[in-house]
Amino acid sequence: MEQRAFGMTGLSVSVLGLGAGQVGAESLSEETAGTLLNRALDRGITLVDTARGYGLSEERIGRHLAHRRNDFILSSKGGYGIEGTEDWTPLVIRRGIEHALQRMRVDWIDIFHLHSCPLDVLRKEDLLGALDDAREAGYVRVTAYSGENEALAWAVHSGRFGSVETSVNLADQWSRHHVLPSASERGLGVIAKRPIANAAWQFTHRPVGEYAETYWERLQTMNLDVVRQQAGLDWADLALRFSAYAPGVHSVIVGTANIENLERNIRLVEDGPLPLDVLTWIEAAWAQHGQEWQGEV
Repeated sequence: MEQRAFGMTGLSVSVLGLGAGQVGAESLSEETAGTLLNRALDRGITLVDTARGYGLSEERIGRHLAHRRNDFILSSKGGYGIEGTEDWTPLVIRRGIEHALQRMRVDWIDIFHLHSCPLDVLRKEDLLGALDDAREAGYVRVTAYSGENEALAWAVHSGRFGSVETSVNLADQWSRHHVLPSASERGLGVIAKRPIANAAWQFTHRPVGEYAETYWERLQTMNLDVVRQQAGLDWADLALRFSAYAPGVHSVIVGTANIENLERNIRLVEDGPLPLDVLTWIEAAWAQHGQEWQGEV
């Protein structure tokens, strides 16, 4: 598994990371969750990304990976969801990090993100100060922001964060064009989420009300099925390799509760970048149709 320097943070991450949201589902057995988490590390994945709101994810990471703490980079998110504490306050940051450390049975979190808060919240000095305090105390190594659009751009230019997490996929390229070049210039680490565009291609008809609906509409408009077929690629291959090798991206996180899907994703990223003619076609389709499309929060 290719390992990449994570900007100027001093960390190193695998090109493919594990999004641990699905690991937190109550419908997933404890045994399967443990097998999946350990298989990911065994196969060279060194970035595990979770969040306060991902069900049992943090607890399961603690149960199954705490003994392998030095084998992976741990990324989490917060700013909300602590009983008896107001969201997006310095207190909720402090308590949220404390609770996360306890749940995951670790002494530090490598990357801690403010999780998709709007710009007016993101700019609060006391909130940013609480993150700085956590970093200076050694509870967090890199303070970060996970989000899109104007808030993401502000985070990158603010000088207050060491890394960001943002959507980068065939149907969501706002940050790739408008923010990632600046992030690279400033030495920020970049985690790309939703690299397979919520697998929107699996729906034959518009998935009204589904999480993938916007991406489905955009893929239809871009007409990428033509280039996919001409290149002899399946959708997952086209999507994942596009995101994993996008300029400025250090790691792409894919969530799964299925070990076969995990192994497939590893094989795909090992195939390397897409051919230049395929990338040229994708870029032309975005230039024609995607200029006004913002990032999906």
